[in-house]
Amino acid sequence: MAVDAALLEIFNNKLAEVAEEMGVVLGRSGHSANIKERKDYSCAVFDARGRLVAQAAHIPVHLGALPSSMRFLLEWLESRGEVLREGDVILWNDPFRGGTHLPDLTMAAAVRCEGRLVGYVVNRAHHADVGGRAPGSMALGSEVFQEGLVIPMVHYAREGRVVEEVEDLILANVRTPAERRGDLRAQHGSLTVGVRRFREVVSRHGPEEVARFMEELLRYAGRIAEESLSCIPPGTYSFTDYLDDDGRGEQDIPIRVAVTSGEGRLRVDFSGSAGEVRGPLNCPRSVTLSAVYYVLRCLLPEDAPFNHGCLERVEVVIPRPSILDASWPRAVAGGNVETSQRVVDALLGALSQALPERIPAASYGTMTNLAVGGESPRPFAYYETIAGGCGARPDRDGMDATHNHMTNTMNTPVEALEYEFPLRVMRYAVARGTGGRGRFRGGDGLERHFQFLEAAKVSLLAERRRRGPYGLAGGEPGMPGEDHLVRKGGERIRLPSKVELEVEEGEVLELRTPGGGGFGSP
Repeated sequence: MAVDAALLEIFNNKLAEVAEEMGVVLGRSGHSANIKERKDYSCAVFDARGRLVAQAAHIPVHLGALPSSMRFLLEWLESRGEVLREGDVILWNDPFRGGTHLPDLTMAAAVRCEGRLVGYVVNRAHHADVGGRAPGSMALGSEVFQEGLVIPMVHYAREGRVVEEVEDLILANVRTPAERRGDLRAQHGSLTVGVRRFREVVSRHGPEEVARFMEELLRYAGRIAEESLSCIPPGTYSFTDYLDDDGRGEQDIPIRVAVTSGEGRLRVDFSGSAGEVRGPLNCPRSVTLSAVYYVLRCLLPEDAPFNHGCLERVEVVIPRPSILDASWPRAVAGGNVETSQRVVDALLGALSQALPERIPAASYGTMTNLAVGGESPRPFAYYETIAGGCGARPDRDGMDATHNHMTNTMNTPVEALEYEFPLRVMRYAVARGTGGRGRFRGGDGLERHFQFLEAAKVSLLAERRRRGPYGLAGGEPGMPGEDHLVRKGGERIRLPSKVELEVEEGEVLELRTPGGGGFGSP
């Protein structure tokens, strides 16, 4: 029996609101600036078969990887002959089981109504520190063990009660245990609200009706995706972009993609991309898929639902092992935040050949990850991604100093940052003139200067410092980023794009992110 279109839209919004309310609870109850200020978390709803049916407007790199996470969770439960009971919560961060990188902790809970499994609610939040060799857990390591505590799938809660031994084990391996406990409890509370709200939908409509609506919603989204992809001229479109370096000596690392369109489907083939690297730029397969799904979402109408039905319209080929499908135990901290951005750049570069009137020039192409930690007078861990210039569009300039593509966080307000950490923001401004010239100019990057009020350890993980974001249709590339450390005596040292260093009280770190590429001949 066909489902009324208006009712289907209402139902779609009901499920999306479950995810959105989960996010509101997580953001308001989180303890760290990373969660309560930057909103570095994501929430989604899955059906009883583990298929994505709704998501909140949160972080693309999180959301696109969650379907992989759910597949691994269901396989794990099946292998143990286990089912999730009411109040059970599973926690994990393993990048090789659908995770992204170690600071992103995932929690999942089953939703049952009258004993029947009707779906799952899931959230993922970036914790400011999960151990490892460097504060902030964004080390320039060669193995995942150097990046922090690897958490396999474990019960964080059973029948609504936190398993304190599991929580104690995690807190014993991080630099800021009180903050971590607060953020973990916030994630748990978010799931509790998600389960309650999902149940309310089921109680009102009945489990059979909800299952029917979810099935139809997947079919509907699939039809929209198929129609949208049918607008791409048939053919194969190729593009190659490069990562600057892996932080351990390897430079100009290629990301190659061939996109084949036809009959309302896409085939995305990354054959020819770089093999695994020694540094932390390797991607778990889930992150590469996430970047592909993000670009797919950009090709659909703005108000279209995005769920498992859309994902079925894309075939992805990734060589293994490679930088885009790393093997255990490669380091992956930067694959999630930096390589994912370059995958998007390569995909959009390929699609610009097919859709020149729709695809923008390259945006700043890096999250410019800054992690700072210290021990005096109390342990702290600060993490932030810094915005940059967006690529010019075929009909207008790019936006200045904006988070773009795989990141969708806020910034940490200066007042909150200076209140919570021994840091002073000396400058926070748009980096004028860094966007690429063109008929439409690329957006300008961002300048942010930090003075350290006590000795600290710093990790910087950035990209687009050697090669600026590309322009399109004759537009010029954006200006590469540039970073410096100003020593107490006034010496100004240019930093590599990936570095770990110790700083003294009074020294200043100056960050300038790239501008976006221009579009059209200047």
